Amino acid sequence: MSVDQLSAAYFETGTLPDLPRDHFIDGRAVAPGVGGRMESFDPGRGMAFADFAAGDAADVDHAVTSAVAGFEVWSATPPAQRCAILNEAARLMRQEAERFAVVECVDSGKTLAEARGDIAGSARLLEYYAGAADKLDGRSVNLGNDNAAFTLREPVGVTAHIVPWNYPTSTLVRGIAPALAAGCSAVVKPAETTPFTALMIADLLIRAGLPAGVVNVVTGTGIAAGAPLVRDPRVRHVTFTGSVATGVGVMQSVAPNVTGLTLELGGKSPLVAFGDADVDAVVEGALWAIFSNAGQICSAGSRLVIQRSLHAEVRDKLVARAQMLRMGHGLRGPDIGAVNSARHLAQIADHVSRARARGVEIVTGGEVLSDVESGAGWFYAPTILDNLAATDDAVLQEIFGPVLAIQVFDDEAEALALANGTEFALAAGIYTKDIATALRMARGVDAGQVTVNDYWAGGIELPFGGNRKSGFGRENGLEGLDAYTRSKAITLAV
Repeated sequence: MSVDQLSAAYFETGTLPDLPRDHFIDGRAVAPGVGGRMESFDPGRGMAFADFAAGDAADVDHAVTSAVAGFEVWSATPPAQRCAILNEAARLMRQEAERFAVVECVDSGKTLAEARGDIAGSARLLEYYAGAADKLDGRSVNLGNDNAAFTLREPVGVTAHIVPWNYPTSTLVRGIAPALAAGCSAVVKPAETTPFTALMIADLLIRAGLPAGVVNVVTGTGIAAGAPLVRDPRVRHVTFTGSVATGVGVMQSVAPNVTGLTLELGGKSPLVAFGDADVDAVVEGALWAIFSNAGQICSAGSRLVIQRSLHAEVRDKLVARAQMLRMGHGLRGPDIGAVNSARHLAQIADHVSRARARGVEIVTGGEVLSDVESGAGWFYAPTILDNLAATDDAVLQEIFGPVLAIQVFDDEAEALALANGTEFALAAGIYTKDIATALRMARGVDAGQVTVNDYWAGGIELPFGGNRKSGFGRENGLEGLDAYTRSKAITLAV
């Protein structure tokens, strides 16, 4: 079915056809052991549209047992064959991209255009790591004697992937693609509000030729399914994306097993604009740095740190642009989609309400909205808070919604201090025409990735991850393979 047909059928029936509803274990759909089920809600309508399996520790045990057996098969599979299977998975994902995008849109609340971009990027990730599968070579080492020495890069074993709700497809693929390229197996626990594309991807991988048991998916809550997964001693690496508090809990859970860990946590990333920057570029960059995916992005440019000479002009233009943005159900082609859940919408509203109560100037937005066509759904107006102090909670705390905090600086030293003035260190954008200023700031700002004059510049070929309370470890790029391989040194006395 085309997107138009799927959309029409969805609005008529309130559901999507042929959605997977059970766990995916050992190459097939598996009903939950105790028969529990949960509802998944369409954020754009605020209504349940399907149900899915609610997993528990027994389901997780079944999946990890399958992954242990799958690892024995997959780690012995020739790298060239792993490459071919990942490339076939990428081909299938592109072939089925429109269905994936519709499911992603309805399940997460984002716009169809954003969902399409996520699916295209996920197919590219599969291709990228397919190309790496047969190039994970060791090295020859000269010991300066008659001994021969070399290293091997081996897969670490069973890996666990705890996937967030804001990017349920692309975050999943950026974890499992390098794991599979390295020869690891995987157990995936998708977010409880966005389970379906993970199940669809597991089935797609089997159709691409992946052996049964190599990728398994258990759906359900973090407490019932996620917690026993990360505690399982058979898991040798956990990749987690989510909140700082939950990330700390994951660290504590894996510590007794000395399990490897990649954490991609929160952010309060600055977009720093100097007085010589192109005004229109700053406005456009700041707009989409915070309002893409309704601000529900770990690396969102949630702080505009701007030189005083540009402040008023950029703020006024931003307000005008923000007020023009169209909000609505993702399938109807809006500029901004829904917030993922009623619970998260309430959290965003509470952040802004407390800012209003302490006297913060809200120059636009600051209210809960609904879809203009249906009067339903979970939406928050694009919001801008102006001229905030470095100590304000809206500067220091991650709101994870369409809320921009503006901070004003007078010189470069102050700009750097403000940019580094939170406990997060995930991303940063710098806008200036002066290359020397750009390089000094890029070196000085504490962030895992820095872009200049285009906030979303870069791509999957570059490593992604944060410092301090934004986490540790890197995904994407060749660095994304490091978590899933271990080096073994072999020396021969000759």
